[in-house]
Amino acid sequence: MPSGPSPWVEKNWLFCGNDDAAENAAIVYSMLGCCKASDVNFRDWLIYFLNNVHSYDNDYSKDLADLLLHNFKKAQTVTN
Repeated sequence: MPSGPSPWVEKNWLFCGNDDAAENAAIVYSMLGCCKASDVNFRDWLIYFLNNVHSYDNDYSKDLADLLLHNFKKAQTVTN
């Protein structure tokens, strides 16, 4: 598997349709790149994130940084 971005990523971002969609795509691609650089399975992290993000909706004492990759990776090493 090539180490650079896949060809479909390089071309499809041009066709987002509007600025908001392009920004959303950039966020997803950035998180995908961070997962790759951190050796974290993007799908596993995304499922973890989506399953836990709503527990932060009304509890402002929680820090959303707890859901970022480095904390997810630590949690995975503890459970494995």
